[in-house]
Amino acid sequence: MWVMHPADKPLVWLHGEIRTPPFSAAARRDAGLLLRRLQKGEQIELPHSRPMPEVGVRCHELRILDRDCTWRVMYRTEPDAIVVLEVFKKKSEQTPKAIMQICRARLRNYIRETGQTN
Repeated sequence: MWVMHPADKPLVWLHGEIRTPPFSAAARRDAGLLLRRLQKGEQIELPHSRPMPEVGVRCHELRILDRDCTWRVMYRTEPDAIVVLEVFKKKSEQTPKAIMQICRARLRNYIRETGQTN
């Protein structure tokens, strides 16, 4: 059984209930391993994660390869948590503008509600 270490950062989901998108079993495992590394304080770089300064400071996009598509997990690293802004299926080279706007709005609300800094 997996037990979270007290020093590990919790995942904070800003949208909806905590549900797994329809990932394949392998993609779900990959996503879990990458999120676990983030919780332990590791900084993940390309090809698994890329910075997304267009969304906000310390924001990144995790890349989860699946059988017939690519999933993205938009997140922000905080000193005490990993804040998940959105999970979506990526269908084009660029992140859709609507997704970027949603993530920026959620991040603004999170900062306002928690008193975090940019």
